[in-house]
Amino acid sequence: MTLLATPPLSLYVHFPWCVRKCPYCDFNSYTLQGELEERRYVEALARDLEAQAADVGGREVVSVFFGGGTPSLFSPLGIERVIAAARRHLTLAADVEVTMEANPGAIERGKFGEYRAAGLTRVSLGAQSFDPRRLEVLGRIHSPDETRRAAEELHAAGLDNFNLDLMYALPGQDVDGAVSDLKEALALEPAHLSHYQLTIEAGTVFAGKPPSLPDDDVAAGMLTECLLRLTAAGFEQYEVSAYARPGRRCRHNLNYWSFGDYLGVGAGAHGKLSFTAPGAIVRTLQLREPRRYLASIPAVVTRSPVAKSELPFEFMLNALRLVEGFDKALFGARTGLEWDVIAAKVEPLVHRGLLVQTGTRLQPSPQGLMFLNELLLTFVTSADSESPKMAGAF
Repeated sequence: MTLLATPPLSLYVHFPWCVRKCPYCDFNSYTLQGELEERRYVEALARDLEAQAADVGGREVVSVFFGGGTPSLFSPLGIERVIAAARRHLTLAADVEVTMEANPGAIERGKFGEYRAAGLTRVSLGAQSFDPRRLEVLGRIHSPDETRRAAEELHAAGLDNFNLDLMYALPGQDVDGAVSDLKEALALEPAHLSHYQLTIEAGTVFAGKPPSLPDDDVAAGMLTECLLRLTAAGFEQYEVSAYARPGRRCRHNLNYWSFGDYLGVGAGAHGKLSFTAPGAIVRTLQLREPRRYLASIPAVVTRSPVAKSELPFEFMLNALRLVEGFDKALFGARTGLEWDVIAAKVEPLVHRGLLVQTGTRLQPSPQGLMFLNELLLTFVTSADSESPKMAGAF
């Protein structure tokens, strides 16, 4: 093993409450019961930031992501106070990207200008679909018109660098329906689009009572047709489910996918930190249940070193999502391992056409992106290895 290079650092802040939990969601989120405890939670986040600041030793934070749950349930003043606490305890880059996830059904009209004044530079809007029937099946609380109005307000507030989350292969959806959703989304002129397939996750309502989904061939047809239209509209696919206009890629998620570091604060937030000693990569986890998190003074953070044997899979889990792939040197810099430890696994994947090697660069082929799960299993070292949850990642 070699000494680790210090990767870029991001900050992820988790807001655990929603108006209603969606039946497909397996994130750490809870239906809001009673009044939102905004003041207490913001104070707890500030304590959390202060407690963890020593772990990053003044390193510059390149991006901040407010995820959930539904962060847009919190007022612009609450968000501003969290950003102020981050500036107090951490070193934020002069051009730091600050993103907030927002639900069109949990935004009061006229607020986006105030969120921008609070320090946001980017918003990720959870549209999911523009078909009222699909939204109802998905348990969403907003209407298509609310998404349209939210997009108008984002443009009016000068937050035109916004992302739209859009799902496909929904219950009862056909190819025409998926294409129609995409056309509606493009009409709102987002700078970025996350276009991902609905999957059934363990522990969700849909897992207990699965809906009837389009078969694999139909889902593949949806993706093909939508990709053609995204490309024609000037969007570039840079990750397996992310598309952006030139210069509008999501810096925060790019840091995840490049196996960068991130400090995780808030109930159930995950983090990943690298230290210069060989093999010193640590994953952090906060208390999941909001009431326990609020009661913990100081914040209770579980720190677990990542075993050397797990590092190849953890790196590939992220880096192989990128259409452009990665340079071999990045593997060593971010894991502290020599390339030789995975060379024997990579070679057959190149032979099979799942990976493409150009000089020192490795990237998934179009077929590799399509069968990404199979490709990643090559790097799993034990039957009980589990993919880490990355709160905030699409």
